[in-house]
This record gives sequence, C-alpha cells and structure tokens, in this order.
Amino acid sequence: MRVTFLGTGTSQGIPVIACDCDVCQSTDTRDCRLRTSIMVEHAGRVIVVDTGPDFRQQMLRHHVKRLDAVLFTHEHKDHVAGLDDVRAFNFRQKEKIEIYGTLAVHDALRREFHYAFSDFKYPGVPELSLNEIKNEPFQLLGLPFDPVEVMHYRMPVLGFRIHDFTYITDAKTIAPNEMNKMRGTHTLVINALRKEDHISHLTLSEALEVIAEINPVRAYLIHISHLLGKHAEVEEELPQNVQLAYDGLVLDFQI
Repeated sequence: MRVTFLGTGTSQGIPVIACDCDVCQSTDTRDCRLRTSIMVEHAGRVIVVDTGPDFRQQMLRHHVKRLDAVLFTHEHKDHVAGLDDVRAFNFRQKEKIEIYGTLAVHDALRREFHYAFSDFKYPGVPELSLNEIKNEPFQLLGLPFDPVEVMHYRMPVLGFRIHDFTYITDAKTIAPNEMNKMRGTHTLVINALRKEDHISHLTLSEALEVIAEINPVRAYLIHISHLLGKHAEVEEELPQNVQLAYDGLVLDFQI
C-alpha cells in the first residue's frame, strides 16, 4: 500500500489577499501547502481521501490517471469543494466514481452539487455513486478501514485506520474509546493547526499529547496553517519520532 500526501495545509488562518509572512514567502517547497488530502494506492486501485478546492491541481501534479473511489472524512468545504472535477475520471474510465461518506456528507454533496443528482442531468456533469459509511469497520477496494470518530468542535469527523496506518484530520477532541482504536498503530497522521489555541482544531502541543499517548513508531502532522511556522524551524522543536508532513510525501507499507 502506498500513501501520497496530496496536500497538508489548510485555509484556516490564511488571509483572503496574498500574504507576505515568512512562511508564505518561504523558498522551502515544504512550506507551500495545498489543502489536506491523501491518496491511497493498493493493487492497482486508487482511493482519494477528501477532495478539497485544490483537488484538480493535486491530480494534475501527481499525474493521476485513475480514480476508483473517494472517501470523505466530513462535509466541510475545504474537504469537498473539488468533487466536481472527478468528471475527468468519469470521461476517462466510462464509469461512475464511488463515493463513501456518512449520511451528513451525502446531504452536503446533494446540496453543493445538486446538478450531479438531478433527474435531468446536463451532459458532462459528474457521475457519482453514493455509499454510506458509519463508525463501523468496512472494506474498500481490498483494504480494511476502521473508522475513528473525532470531534471537530461539535461536528463528528471520521479518521481511518488501515492496518497499522492511522489518518486523523480536523480533530479537537477524541473520546477514550476512539483513542483505543488507534493504539498499536505504527504510523499516525494527525492534524496540528498552529501553536495558539483553536476552538475546533488540535494545536501543536495537543497533537503531541495524543501522539505521546498512542506512542506510534512514527507520526506526521497535517492540516497545518501558516501560523504554525516554517517547516524547518518547527521540525527542530519536535520529538524524534514526529515530523511535519509535506505535499508530495510518499509512505510505503507492506500489507
């Protein structure tokens, strides 16, 4: 199984106009982050977790030729806004794209992309097949997914454990029973927005507390805003088994 980090950033804390801070003007490519998303490849099949506003750019820069399924963590715009661009894969593959998410995600997609679900579809709209998932284990394209429900302020968000790889985004709190699902994981990916407190996202110190409790062999931080600081400088502050993820990072796992 291969996991590619398509994006590791967030629009949280980023001004509408161009920013001239040290991070946004950095020449270190690791400081240039698209919205958070990963691609999971296994046995020739491709799953993308979340299609944010940068989805099209992410597919183009990674030369993705096939897409078998999209798996959503939750329904916020920075995780679903790019879904329209799956139409290119519809055209190429001559089939619907399988979409997996909770009923709350389904409802949001039907509102945001109503034209894709109309009884009278305009030619060329995205062709989507909705599949419901719950906080229960499921199989997807030959891989076992064990959801981990976290709270994004008052919104439930699903993270996922696949064998010894666990992926968590947009968490602020995690219930003890959900933490237990993460124990024993080899590689943990978790959000760390910034150093200052935030109402709906883990801070750097809070994320490190979760990592310390789970004690994975290695951990990566994602959903990073420019307010966290420059990649090279923040990495100097991290424990030995923790790194900032960056766009384009690839992890390979023996399954």
